[in-house]
Formats: sequence, structure tokens, C-alpha cells
Amino acid sequence: MTDEFPEEFPDAIPAATLVLFRDRPDSPPELLMVERAKAMVFAAGALVFPGGRIDPGDHSLATILGGDSDDMAARVGAIRETIEEVAMPIGLIPTPTPETLAALRAALHGGRSFGEALADAGLSLDPSALVPFARWLPRHAHMRIFDTRFYLARLPADAPLPQVDATENVRLLWATAQQVLDDADAGEVRIIFPTRRNLERLAQYRSFADAVDDTIRHPVATVTPWVEERDGAEFLCIPSDIGYPVVSEAIASAMRG
Repeated sequence: MTDEFPEEFPDAIPAATLVLFRDRPDSPPELLMVERAKAMVFAAGALVFPGGRIDPGDHSLATILGGDSDDMAARVGAIRETIEEVAMPIGLIPTPTPETLAALRAALHGGRSFGEALADAGLSLDPSALVPFARWLPRHAHMRIFDTRFYLARLPADAPLPQVDATENVRLLWATAQQVLDDADAGEVRIIFPTRRNLERLAQYRSFADAVDDTIRHPVATVTPWVEERDGAEFLCIPSDIGYPVVSEAIASAMRG
């Protein structure tokens, strides 16, 4: 194993991501993804799942909700970011009307705290709608480091159509995990190393229920990739016992952020 990690590196930025499933009869589920704007510092131009940094206000709401504080703050952040980025009302009680959802999103874009915006809209949070799936904490020099928790959720039957925010993200799409992998291999889209590994894992599932079953078999473990030299080439690797079907990729082909 090659140790590429410096003795000191910047503190990781807590973040949360939501993998939203749209089940389909007799075919693999579709997942909602967004394309990052090319001007973004992190993952510019890449396809990612909706998500972003966990805010101080997310921690404040987590204190009220109880449970593990870091996990709960990440769930709150994933719910909030999904509203901000794609206007999808996941984990909200009651399900908001289109008008209420639009007002909630506008309030968040305008800088209002999530707690205040929820109160104004007469809404509360249901963090149990999110299922913990993975946690990635890369360690590499000269790049921004995110400690990202991934959650799964099922698309509600009465959900509206998603809407791109046209700021951090420039387009959105529903696609199967395998479709995105195929498009990336064809050079039509870009995906970073953690997204590729998660898509390979997600491509194994035939439904949201299937994915949830897998999370029971493979409890969340923090994934910190490392570099190994093999036959003169360097490979970026992850553990082989946490549910991922592909556990290494040549550094030369890996997009890291």
C-alpha cells in the first residue's frame, strides 16, 4: 500500500447526499442525478446525486429531532439540499402543495434558515424516510475533502417533477445506474470515483426494497480510498467486504473531484 496521505490535511467538510429511487415494473429503478456546473470548484461538470454541505442550521434541527446528532444533521441536510437543488419534497410532513414547495424553495434560496422556512410553511421533517447507505471520506492532498453520508429514499407516488436550480447544477436526469455507467464509459458524461463505485453497487438492485435489504447486509462503514502499486501502476482501492462489486481503479482513469 502506498501512503499518499500527508500527516496533516484540511479538516473534512461534512456533507450529505440523497439517492432518490424511482421504481419501474420489470426493469431496474431510475435514479435522480444532476450535472454540476463547470464553474464549480468540486466535481465540475460531473454527474452527482443531489446534496451538499451540512449547515449549522441542520445541526440545530437535528438537536430537536434527537437521535445520533451527526447522522440526524446529515439527514436534515440531505432533505434540505434536495429541495434546494431539485425541488423534490422528500421527508416532509405533510406532503406540500406545489405552491408551498415553491415558496419553501424560494425561502431557502433567499437565505432563510431551514427551520424558519419549515415553520412558515407549516411543515415538519420525517428523517425516517431516508435510509443510510454509505459514507465516503477521501484523504488526498491539494483537494477539498468532504465527509459525505449517502442516503436512499423512495420517490413518493404524488411527487412533482424535479426542477434544476440552474446555479450549482445545470441539468438533471432520471437514469438507471447502469445507463450512467455506460454513458461515462462512452465519454458522454463524467463521474468521480465515489460516484462510480456507488453506481456500480446501485446497479445490482432491482428495486428500492432490494437496495434497503442490501444496507442491512452491509452496515455503513466509512470508505477512505487508498493507493496501491500493482505491476508498476498505481490503483485507487476501497475495502472488498462492504458491498461494492468493484474495489479498485487505475489512478490514471479515476476522476477524483
